[in-house]
Parts: sequence; structure tokens; C-alpha cells
Amino acid sequence: MTKLGKAFRPTHSSPLFGVAGWSNSGKTTLIEKLTRHFAGEGLRVATIKHTHHKFDIDMPGSDTARHRAAGAAETAIVSGSRVAVIEEIETAGEPALESVASRLNPSDIILVEGYKAAAIPKIEVRRAAVAPEKLLAQNDPLVLAIAADYEVDAHGKPVFDLNDIDGIAALIVRTLGPFDRVRQRA
Repeated sequence: MTKLGKAFRPTHSSPLFGVAGWSNSGKTTLIEKLTRHFAGEGLRVATIKHTHHKFDIDMPGSDTARHRAAGAAETAIVSGSRVAVIEEIETAGEPALESVASRLNPSDIILVEGYKAAAIPKIEVRRAAVAPEKLLAQNDPLVLAIAADYEVDAHGKPVFDLNDIDGIAALIVRTLGPFDRVRQRA
């Protein structure tokens, strides 16, 4: 494992790697492809997505929405195939990335979408159709590379085509690996 990889492990030892960029740059699509890639390699992958928008995962009138509306600070919904926990945090403020990551079960890798300013290694995503508000790579030494669908000034960093999942995955493995393979330990 590289020194960089050791520096960015939350308390439960799952390494974090970020995918950052501005709205509609392709972050979610890249996370989806990387997740499919690493899961296909037999790794346990977790993801964290940051949003600046208020969101709701339960439908108005659903049992969990009714629990929350009644004043529950946390609501869990459980089935034979899925568990979700909804926690009201408006008075507590947004939790730090490390705090969110520490709540997840141990994984071989946690892919993080957003969190542009987080102190984790990351790749910046750029698309020609989306004018960047501010380029990240030139001012953030933790942006290790850029994934783009056009030629970019990479400020001396590697550039990957947005569809070069094998190349991007190899960068992640060089940065954080080798992975311990949580599934084999369990």
C-alpha cells in the first residue's frame, strides 16, 4: 500500500477514493462504472454521495415518513434484502466525511462522490458540455488525475478518457491497494 493510501483510511480501515467535479460532469456515471468494475473483481464496494440539496428517500405518507414527521430522530427500514437508516441532522449540521464513512460496514473501498474539498485522493471529472465553475486539479494536490471527454490542461497530472474504467481503476489500486478483500476475511 502506498503512503497516500494509509493516510486516508477512516477508523474502520476502509480506504476512501473520491470522484469530484461540478454538476452534470459525469461523477455519478463514473462512480457507477467503477463500482461495477471493483465489485466484478470480487471487492466489497461502498459509496458515499454528497449533495447540496435537501433530499428524501421515503415517499410522503409512507410509514417511515410518518415516523419522521412524528419526531423520530432516526428511522430505520428493514427488509430481507435492504436496510436504510434516515437520521434527522438539521440542528447538528452536516457530518464530516470521516464520520459518515465510519458508519458504513467495512469495505475494500469506499468510493466518494462529491466532497470536492475533502482531504482524500480523488479524480476530477470534466465534460466539454459542462463549463467548469472552477477547476480543481490546479489547486488541489489530492486531485491525482483528471477524467474528461475532451483535451484538458491537466497541470502535469494524468488524464484519462471518461470511459477508461480500467485505467482509472488501476490508478485507484496503485494509490490505495492492494485491497484486503473484506469478503475473504468475513
